[in-house]
Amino acid sequence: MSKPEVIVNDLTVGYGKEIVLEDMNLEFKGHGIVQILGPNGAGKTTLLKTIIGIIKPFKGKIIVNGEEVTGNPSKAGKHVGYVPQLLTTTTAYPVTPWELVESSLLMYRKKWPRLIADKNTQTRVREVLRLVGLPEEAWNKSFWELSGGQRQRVLIARALVHDPPILVMDEPLASVDPAGRAEIAALIGALSSKKLVIVASHDPMLLLPYTKQVVLLNRRIYIVGKPSKVLTLENTRKIYGESALFVKEHIHISDAHIP
Repeated sequence: MSKPEVIVNDLTVGYGKEIVLEDMNLEFKGHGIVQILGPNGAGKTTLLKTIIGIIKPFKGKIIVNGEEVTGNPSKAGKHVGYVPQLLTTTTAYPVTPWELVESSLLMYRKKWPRLIADKNTQTRVREVLRLVGLPEEAWNKSFWELSGGQRQRVLIARALVHDPPILVMDEPLASVDPAGRAEIAALIGALSSKKLVIVASHDPMLLLPYTKQVVLLNRRIYIVGKPSKVLTLENTRKIYGESALFVKEHIHISDAHIP
């Protein structure tokens, strides 16, 4: 298979009459992490949902691995696994990690019966749950009984189960305790050695060692390039204002959203 590739071509996206992203052009190619950084309301989630086809733009195209997927999540889903922001709802529906991951794989089946799990299905679910480091004793517990870090591992497993070449992750380190964030960051870094991983985030530091490209984003303003070129105090203040700080030769973003 050729290198994974996402092309954002002349993209303008909004809600109603409000434009959020305008005339955006991006190209991500090959394995490694691309971090989408910006404050709350910057349009990070909007961009990710447009890439995976959930949001149809006002104009422009999304091309993934040579196929146009604009506004078509079914087409995008062949190439991309999506990890949404960690759910924190208290209205929990009954589901186990195994069931959540298994049902995701069954939905990708092309042949009927899609809803019957065979040995191959069970083997694959077992593989990805082990890959993300979820203890076996947690596989059949309620998803809602797990810690934030364990839930995040389950959501990553669900995105991985059909082995997509591209992962799109929305704030994968949010709502996870500090120790868990370091472990999840290491997992994402390991995955990026074989996949293109596009991650929306607030603070770049934990994933920075694995990051090959950064997009600083605040609605209609965006700056793209290698971390060493983009993550300067001048650039980050254009996006974050005075919440961007220079601490011990590193850029730090002081943002209340970060747990």
